[in-house]
Amino acid sequence: MITDALIDPFGRKIDYLRISVTDRCDFRCTYCMDEDASFLSREHILSLEEIVHVAKTFIAMGTKHIRITGGEPLVRKNVLWALEQIANTEGLEELTITTNGSQLSKMAKDLLNAGVSRINISLDTLKRDRFLALTRKDKFQQVIDGIEVASQLPFKRVKINAVMLKNHNDDELYDLAKFSLDRNMDISFIEEMPLGAISDHNRAETYLSSDDVIDQLSQHYSLTPSDIKTGGPTRYYHVDGSSHKIGVISPHSHNFCDTCNRIRLTVEGRLLLCLGNEHSKDLKSVIRNTSPNSGALESAIIEALALKPQQHHFNLDEAPQILRFMSATGG
Repeated sequence: MITDALIDPFGRKIDYLRISVTDRCDFRCTYCMDEDASFLSREHILSLEEIVHVAKTFIAMGTKHIRITGGEPLVRKNVLWALEQIANTEGLEELTITTNGSQLSKMAKDLLNAGVSRINISLDTLKRDRFLALTRKDKFQQVIDGIEVASQLPFKRVKINAVMLKNHNDDELYDLAKFSLDRNMDISFIEEMPLGAISDHNRAETYLSSDDVIDQLSQHYSLTPSDIKTGGPTRYYHVDGSSHKIGVISPHSHNFCDTCNRIRLTVEGRLLLCLGNEHSKDLKSVIRNTSPNSGALESAIIEALALKPQQHHFNLDEAPQILRFMSATGG
């Protein structure tokens, strides 16, 4: 099989694959989906066996990092089996999972044993009433308990991801940073991405730039830009007196497309070449209509890379151009 074949039209080496294993979630976060969201039926999504097959194909072609996402990936039945299959594939350097934390109390140790090396946990507030308003679910303590369990296990890294919204949770920047650093975890603060039409808030009005985040946190910490890269879009800052870092993900204020090394596989089998564009290729039909050893999947993947655009174009002053929700895309 061809290795090092994943080069896009702009010379970027694509060695990072994000795989959504489900569009379902036990939360209904206001910036991620509507409260009455509908989900795909079983026949329209990839089986775990098909997901493993795609993952192993990508690894054989040169992929080094795979992140498992959702929806909430840990609500998918038998997902631990798939994680173990992927983690034990020769050539993969790192298997990561992004989760809302609701299942970690009972599954964190199993994730470690399955071969997951890093966990990213979404947590946007430390206030129970605000958590309920943001997620529409009263599971705050369940998430905190899961974080405590995961932080005590020998993962390579456990990190908090926080989407910050002006006048919604931006008064908790320091509290969230301190919560993470006190537990030997990194934290990334994320600018909201305009995916899907939502009714809860006006994205232009709640936009908080990463520069504002760093300015506010610099009132509490001595921050120095870091050259550390983990494969994703986070820009990290060293925190004086701590071995852990504060990061920002800035799709609006600091476009990171020039170094993009990522593509996404949605749970319905679409290979999505850019988070901010609809360029994609249907891999599900290739998987289901060709022999596993025919080379058809590899050829389809290489062909798909020609669709990867140079950059995304997000505009908070316009109606969303991307109508799929983040839950349908994979984080």
